[in-house]
Amino acid sequence: MNFIAPSRLQSGDTVAVLSPSAGVPSLFPHIFDQGIQILKEEFGLNVKEWSTARADPNHLYHNPKERAENINEAFADPDIKAIISSIGGDDSVRILPYLEQEVIQKNPKIIMGFSDNTTFLTYCNQLGLVTFYGPTIMAGGISQLQGIGEEYKQHITDLLFNQNDGYEYKPFQYWSEGYPDWSDPENTGKINEQNLNSQGWNWLQGQSIKKGRLFGGNIEVFEMMKGTKYFPEDQFFDDKILFLENGEGTTAVNQIKRMLRSYGMKGVFDRIQGLMFGRARDYSIQDKEQLDNVLMNVIQDEFHQYDLPIISNMDFGHTDPFSILPMGTMAEIDCKQKRIILIESSVV
Repeated sequence: MNFIAPSRLQSGDTVAVLSPSAGVPSLFPHIFDQGIQILKEEFGLNVKEWSTARADPNHLYHNPKERAENINEAFADPDIKAIISSIGGDDSVRILPYLEQEVIQKNPKIIMGFSDNTTFLTYCNQLGLVTFYGPTIMAGGISQLQGIGEEYKQHITDLLFNQNDGYEYKPFQYWSEGYPDWSDPENTGKINEQNLNSQGWNWLQGQSIKKGRLFGGNIEVFEMMKGTKYFPEDQFFDDKILFLENGEGTTAVNQIKRMLRSYGMKGVFDRIQGLMFGRARDYSIQDKEQLDNVLMNVIQDEFHQYDLPIISNMDFGHTDPFSILPMGTMAEIDCKQKRIILIESSVV
């Protein structure tokens, strides 16, 4: 499949903000407003909020069609250059029947989110669009940008505003897990204590150079999609670099083992060129070590893939800052040099 890269963002562009999943902005408007302000002041963007952006959680829950229509309308609007989700949730899978394939395919543009947003990012990616697994307005680093720093601002600029073939991913110097209580407006824009990223990424396996198109998302959300017509066919995984991450400590390591085993039974590990796993949220050091062991045991011992690159503890998922991963863009993993590089641009 040939993937269509969207136009890069420029200062003065208008981006759509909507809530395809949970109505969290209505519960913590100060966190949401901070994210909107960051888009305007730090990146020079104009923001157009759709009807779902600040809608009541109960209203959104009962109206999956409206959530999908917001996405359709944002794609169809020629003034909109990007679509950014407010936050994740747990039921955006219900919007998929209402997405308009033709409208989306005819109007490629940046669409970004993570976690539960895996559903519609996967849908659009299967239509041939490059989609962006990255921060939402409220979580992942946009609302918290001033507390994270210039390194992350530059990363967002490099991935969304600049042509980026040759971009090399590197571990961020610091990372944090979760946020101070959002119900207190004094915590707006704040992150929990930062940890020095002295360990970096864990290069668990692989000796060669592998190339493939990025694809992935939240492992629990993929479980909701499996068995539906919206989960990719087996051949879609051919020559992909698969990335996976888990939610906020909701999934035990043994459950992830069973999920990974199902990918093995589908033959996914025979098809892909590499596996990247995000830094696990709410896991102890021992849990993370156990997760690394599970990755190795399942992929190497159970499914006999001995040279498939496996990298864990990477800077994406439910910790901050969040490396933006453009799904459908060609990347290279160099195991000997321990480098991951985009070898084509995700924006044009």
